[in-house]
Amino acid sequence: MKIAIVHDWLVTYAGAERVLSALINVWPEADLFSVIDFFSDQDRAHLAGKKAKTTFIQNLPKAKTRYQKYLPLMPLAIEQLDLSGYDLIISSSHAVAKGVLSGPDQLHISYVHSPIRYAWDLQHQYLQEAGLSTGFKSKVARMILHYIRMWDQRTSSGVDDFIANSYFISGRISKAYRRESTVIYPPVDTEGFTLQETKQDYYLTASRMVPYKRMPMIIEAFANMPNKRLIVIGEGPEMDKCRAIEAPNVTLLGYQSFATLLEHMRNAKAFVFAAEEDFGISPVEAQACGTPVIAFGKGGVLETIKGLDQAVPTGVFYYEQTAAALMAAVDEFEDATPRISALACRANAERFSAKRFATEIKTFVDTRLATVRTAHRRPLPAPMSVPTLVPVKSATVSDISARAVPLKSV
Repeated sequence: MKIAIVHDWLVTYAGAERVLSALINVWPEADLFSVIDFFSDQDRAHLAGKKAKTTFIQNLPKAKTRYQKYLPLMPLAIEQLDLSGYDLIISSSHAVAKGVLSGPDQLHISYVHSPIRYAWDLQHQYLQEAGLSTGFKSKVARMILHYIRMWDQRTSSGVDDFIANSYFISGRISKAYRRESTVIYPPVDTEGFTLQETKQDYYLTASRMVPYKRMPMIIEAFANMPNKRLIVIGEGPEMDKCRAIEAPNVTLLGYQSFATLLEHMRNAKAFVFAAEEDFGISPVEAQACGTPVIAFGKGGVLETIKGLDQAVPTGVFYYEQTAAALMAAVDEFEDATPRISALACRANAERFSAKRFATEIKTFVDTRLATVRTAHRRPLPAPMSVPTLVPVKSATVSDISARAVPLKSV
C-alpha cells in the first residue's frame, strides 16, 4: 500500500509540525508532500530526514520568507500535486493541505488543526491585526478570502474522514463544512517535559510574539503587579511593543534553547497563557512539568486544563483578554494555590501523550482501511433475470372482425 502525507508548508517547526512528525513516526514509509519546503537540517531531523515534494510556489521569489503573500495561489498549487498513485492520503491541514485531489478508490483522511482561520470566523480579527480593516487593500483582501472560503468549503467533499485536534475545532469543522469529525488530541512530549514538584517564586510565559498571543497584554498586567515576577521567553514581531512597556519586574529573555525553556517551565509557580488556541500545546507541556496554568478561557484550553470548578483543578481561567482580567486571575490563583498540586497537573497532562496519539490515530486509520477493503470485496449483485418473450401471432383483419362485438341499436 502506498501512503502519502500532505502538509501545508514546511518553514518552522511548530505545533502542526509536531503532529506531522508523529504521523511520520507511525507511517515511516509514507511519501511527504507540501506547498513549500524550506526546513533546516535541524528541523528536518524531526521528520526522519524526509524532504517534501513541493509545488511551483517553491520556486517563486522570496517564497521562504514571504510565503503568506502567495496564499491566493495555494489552492491552485495544492491541486497540482499528483497523488493518483497512492492508496491512502493523510493530510495535516490548517490551510490548504486537505484540498489535494483524490479519486474514489483512494482513502483521504484529513487531520484538521483548524479550517482556515483567517477565511472563516477569525477573518475580521486578522484583517484588523494586519491593518486591512479599510481601504482598497481591504477590499482586495476580502475578495481573496471570499474565494478561498468557497474553495475550502467545496474541497471538503473530497475528504472521506475528518479528524479534529479538539472538540473546539470539531465545532468549527461542523460549522464550515457541515461534516462530522472524530477528535484525536495532538501529541505532547510528556516524556521530555518532566515533573518537578518544588517551585520558585516567578511566573512564566513563552510563545511566539505574534498579535493573537497577546504577549504585550500579559506584560502590561504584570507591570501593574510590581510585587510579582514574570519571565518571558520568545521572539517575534511584537517584541518591540513588549520592550516598550516599563516593567522592572518583567524579564524578557527572547529566544531560548529547549533546555532553558524546560528549566524555567519546571521551576515556575504558574504558566501564563493569553491566546485563543485551537488546542494549545504549551499549557499541556507546563502541566507535564507539574506547573499550573493561568489561561484565557476560550478554545482548546477548556479541554486541557481543569479549572477551579473541578474537584482536582490544574489551573485558573479568565474570560476577557484584558490586563485587568488577567490580574484578577493571578490573585485568584494565589488564593487557590493549596488546591492545585504538581502531581495533579502531571496526571492531567499524561492524557495527551505521544504514545496515546500514535495508538489512537493508527487504530482509526486501520479501521477505516478495513472498512474500505471490505466494501471493495463485496460481490456485485446478480444480474436481473430477463423473462423469455413468447412470439405473438399477428392478427388479421378477419380475426379482428370475428372478435368484434356489435353495438346495441338505440
